[in-house]
Amino acid sequence: MNELLRTILFLPRQASTIADDIDKLHYFVIIATMGGALLVTLVGGFFLFRYRRTAVQKDPSRRVLGATHAIWLEAVVVVALFGMFISWWVIGFWQFMAIRVPPENALEIYVTGKQWMWKFAYPQGASTISTLYVPAGRPVKLILTSRDVIHSFYVPDFRLKQDALPGRLSTLWFEVKEPGRYDILCTEYCGVSHSTMWGEVIALPPEEYERWLQGEAPGPDVAGPVDLRPSAVLDYAPAEPVSMVRQGELAAAQHGCLRCHTLDGTPHLGPTWAGLYGTTIPLEGGGNTRVDEAYITESMMDPLARIHAGYQRIMPSYLGQIRPAETSAIIELMKSLRDVRPKPGAEAPWGTVDVPETREGRQ
Repeated sequence: MNELLRTILFLPRQASTIADDIDKLHYFVIIATMGGALLVTLVGGFFLFRYRRTAVQKDPSRRVLGATHAIWLEAVVVVALFGMFISWWVIGFWQFMAIRVPPENALEIYVTGKQWMWKFAYPQGASTISTLYVPAGRPVKLILTSRDVIHSFYVPDFRLKQDALPGRLSTLWFEVKEPGRYDILCTEYCGVSHSTMWGEVIALPPEEYERWLQGEAPGPDVAGPVDLRPSAVLDYAPAEPVSMVRQGELAAAQHGCLRCHTLDGTPHLGPTWAGLYGTTIPLEGGGNTRVDEAYITESMMDPLARIHAGYQRIMPSYLGQIRPAETSAIIELMKSLRDVRPKPGAEAPWGTVDVPETREGRQ
């Protein structure tokens, strides 16, 4: 039945583990709405035939007053429609949450959209343009951003789509069922060459994917002719790919982050990065938040939006000052420090300090 409905509705293959569930909701909505439309048509046709103009209508004196109105029928229809809407909403919300919360062992890949290409960076140091290599049978978490305007990352075979926003990070995860090649499209108009902004996901067997990370060519039966050597992670990176953690150290030093934040847990002007990622921190004004990709990016671009309680408002905005790839590398650096225990006093609010006048010193 699934294949029959997929063929009738001209849907692409179901290549990800979530595609089946999304299509089931699609079938549910289509069948229910088409069935409802057919029912309304049949009932309308019956009324037209049953209550056509008759002798009773020609002679008003023969009309029967006080005809019974089926209130109960209207109530049943309203409740059924409302219940159907709630069911669709609950299923859709569950699917939305399912693709936003990746498993713990998910492989992380950074995605940057720019006019008019997709760039993919791997924590191990490899990077590609327009071609995303992933292992089949393993969850993959994408961390997306944009270098210029809004783009939308869409893989029809996976039934997944996510906007890439400048100055922000959004996440999405999937698991490819089997090795193969799958198209990537941009579904947010982003300029004159929007239609040419496409790419390809190449899913490799796990062992072949590990060999690809080491610089070996994928097998031609899966990947076909492709570039064998990944490009550098960052525009300023050395010719040989290096890890994103090392790139994060360079970016943090270049932009003055280490003037206020420490990597070893030592207390300073800003929160130490040691053991910070993945924790829940209190916010100025009440409430708390989890330190994840979204919060870190927001703190770089709009530092006054949600301030870590106990620290001064001295963090400048880096919106337009830092590359998306540098942001991703700094986040990867912070992730590498999640198991480093802060030194005593590093987690306590820091007192009044003299703020340096230079931009680099005000972080």
